[in-house]
Amino acid sequence: MVNQLLEKGWVKFGSDPSLNDWLAEAHSVAVQRVQDPEQQREWLQCEGTWFVGVDTLPNDTEGAVGPAGPLQGTAYQAARDLYGDLPLHRGQVSVMYPGYPKPRDGEAESAFRYRTKRDAAHVDGLLAVGPERKRMLKEPHAYILGLPLTSCDPEASPLIVWEGSHHIMQAAFKEYLSQFPVETWQDADLTQIYQAARNKVFETCPRIELPANPGEATLLHRHILHGVAAWKEGAYAPEEGRMIAYFRPEFVGGAEEWLSAP
Repeated sequence: MVNQLLEKGWVKFGSDPSLNDWLAEAHSVAVQRVQDPEQQREWLQCEGTWFVGVDTLPNDTEGAVGPAGPLQGTAYQAARDLYGDLPLHRGQVSVMYPGYPKPRDGEAESAFRYRTKRDAAHVDGLLAVGPERKRMLKEPHAYILGLPLTSCDPEASPLIVWEGSHHIMQAAFKEYLSQFPVETWQDADLTQIYQAARNKVFETCPRIELPANPGEATLLHRHILHGVAAWKEGAYAPEEGRMIAYFRPEFVGGAEEWLSAP
């Protein structure tokens, strides 16, 4: 599994019974949080078709959200074996609803076309900073672990990855950032480097759909280009939508480890 992650940039794990109790508690808590009016004001976007849900799950640093205790499972253990026992942040609860995508508030027409045509493909941790929305490395994640909380049809806005794209993205970042002192990396403007590498990915890497249901898990390399597909008409999901909890712990070594780790 580790070899596949490093080679292809993604691994999908089969159903894992050791997750059952954690999933039941996380689902119950997540549904309550998503329905909270304050959370909805902050995170319900794209005309009500996407709940972004950053830091929405009130777990502790071991992933516990209730009596079931810390997060377990084969996928999480694989991530820890490779990148260490990093403290977990409050999980993201990403929820998609029928009709996605719709334009996000303030989203330019070109940005919405990209969301529609290219599944809003991105590399996590590169945030759009300032009025010019320069891409900068502000969150040096170690990995991306996705744990589905609801059972849905495969066509209900599945996760999308561009297989092998992490090699292209990592090489581009390394070539550019190596010119500067490491302490300046988090303030470097990566916009042009990022966009050029992204275009190369679209030309050369296969687009893979990764639908998953509760008990399964997806583990992504931190540099992989990924996004979310449009919701296909007629795709089934429960009333609470296509809901996935994501964990993206950050490296203790910051930007330097983000660039150099496997």
